[in-house]
This record gives sequence, C-alpha cells and structure tokens, in this order.
Amino acid sequence: MSAVAEAPRPALGGFERWLSLWVALCIVAGIALGRIAPELFHALGSLEIARINLPVGLLIWLMIVPMLMRVDFGSLGQVRRHWRGFGITLFVNWAVKPFSMALLGWIFVRHVFVQWLPPGQQDSYIAGLILLAAAPCTAMVFVWSQLVRGEANFTLTQVALNDTIMVFAFAPIVALLLGVAAIAVPWTTLLLSVVLYILLPLAVAQVMRAQLRRRAGALEAMLARLQPSSLLALLATLVLLFGFQGEAILRQPLVIALLAVPITIQVVFNAALAYGLNRLGGEAHCVAGPSALIGASNFFELAVAAAIALFGFESGAALATVVGVLIEVPLMLAVVGVVNRSQGWYEAAGLAQRGR
Repeated sequence: MSAVAEAPRPALGGFERWLSLWVALCIVAGIALGRIAPELFHALGSLEIARINLPVGLLIWLMIVPMLMRVDFGSLGQVRRHWRGFGITLFVNWAVKPFSMALLGWIFVRHVFVQWLPPGQQDSYIAGLILLAAAPCTAMVFVWSQLVRGEANFTLTQVALNDTIMVFAFAPIVALLLGVAAIAVPWTTLLLSVVLYILLPLAVAQVMRAQLRRRAGALEAMLARLQPSSLLALLATLVLLFGFQGEAILRQPLVIALLAVPITIQVVFNAALAYGLNRLGGEAHCVAGPSALIGASNFFELAVAAAIALFGFESGAALATVVGVLIEVPLMLAVVGVVNRSQGWYEAAGLAQRGR
C-alpha cells in the first residue's frame, strides 16, 4: 500500500499567532497611558472632521489597504465552479450573521446580562456587536483557509465577492438593524464611514495592486513588507481606544467577558451552519472549510473604525468591537482545529452518497 504525503499546513506568523496576547498588552498599555496622560488622549480625540477622528482614520487606512491589496476581482468569473459553496457562504454572511448577532445582542445585553452592564451603555454595546457582524473578514481568512488546506481560488473569489457586496450592503444592513434596535444612527456619518473605510481604501489598494503586478514578484514582496505595519496600526488604534476606555473598564472589568459570550456563540453557530450546509450540499471539504471560516469571521478593522466614527472613542460600541478583536484569533484557530479533525466525518457523507 502506498501513501501520499500530505502537504504541510502553513503556520501562522509569530506576530499573528500571538495576536490575542498583543491585544491584551495594548489594553493594559492603553489603560495605563490613559491614566498617566489623559490630556494627550483628549487632544488626539479632538482631532475630528465630520465626526471622523483623523489619527484613527490614518491608522485604519494603514490596517485596511494592505489587506484589500490581496483581493483579486478578476477571480469573480470563477463563481460557477463552486456555486453551492459560494451560495452557502453568501447566505451565512449576509442573511444570517448580522441578524443572528443582533438577536444575540438583544438576548444577552438587554436581558441575560442586563444587571451587570452599565445602563447607559447597553444600546451602544448592541450597536458594536451589530457593526462587528455586518461585514465578513477580508484578510485573515486567507491564513485560516491555508490552515485547512482550502481551495485557494474559492477563498480568493469569495473574498472578492463579499467585498463587492459590502460596498453596497454594509450601510443599509447596519442602519436597518440599529433602527430595529431603536438605536439612532446618523446616516451621513455612516455613509461617510463607508466611503472612507471601504470605497476609497479599496480603490487605492486595487490601483496599487495593478501597478505592482506589472513586475514579477513585486506584489508579494510589498504585501510581506506591509503586513507588520498593518498589524501595528491595529495595535496602535487599540492603545488609543483603551486610553479613552480605561476608567470605564476599571469600573466594570466584567463587561469584556460578558460581551465575549454573544460573539463566541455567533462565531460557533455560523461556522457550524456553513460547514453543515456545505456537507448537505455535497461540496468538497476544501471548499467547506474556507466557507465555514469566512462565514464565521468578522471584518473587525472596519467595525472598530465605524464604531469610533458613529459613537466615539469612549462608547460601548467601540469597546464591543475591540472584544471581537481580542477573541478572534483563538476562536478561529478552534474552528480550524474542528474542520481539520472532522474531515473524515465530512467526507464520509460524500462516500455514502456515491455508494448508493
């Protein structure tokens, strides 16, 4: 009997592997600096135009542009190849995830945990949870897909498809769900956030991608150089955020743990739903794995930026989105582990169908 050697799974980079640790350290640093130099943070917070904080806007661009440079809209022509996987992922991303998170926020924030949360911030926490789930992840899903040996073209095309939909659907979905939750949202600021944090960065990223692709290997080299700056910009944003949030967190340290509960349930539920539907639909495991991961993960960089723009640095919405950053890596690694360990179970369904 001959055995076929499996290709080794690519490992997370050291920085990405310990992202939750770096986020935790930024929380500590932000809280400490906020108490030591509150005037500095208030000065940075006052640098606004049309409710858009300029330092945070710059940092968000440094985060998002390198990620959007990975998106290849030319791959959209491959949608028909795995149409069931694309359909299931789109259904989970846009028809299930934002609405399930709004429901979980209502259940846990307004009912189950209501006595342990500050009364004036409950609506803001729900708003942050909605923002977190309103857009699927764009960057880290490439890493997660590699770790489950996912079909690379499926992942690339699905991200391009989601980014196209996000341009048109993010603002209406957020406005709808916030309206249902009776949370006032300024439409002008919401649309401005879409332009500043989706449309313009996407356009800049695609122009840079097109220019770099003219030289062999230039795009890959540039992405490798920009990746650390993207993550450092995220961490710098968190230091600023927790510099403002420090006092509130010290008064209510339980809030972070409580907000992690609906986020965790949402990730597990949507990953399981996408994975199960792909199995029922007869999709290959190399498609089902990325589908589950894309269905479960969140575009937390956009969520943080929109929360700050809409509700401010010191809002519960901003804090809720940061909790999503804190738990994203361990949760997604757990999903990766389940997808890899269940491959035999998943593929048994296909063998049974072919044996009938």
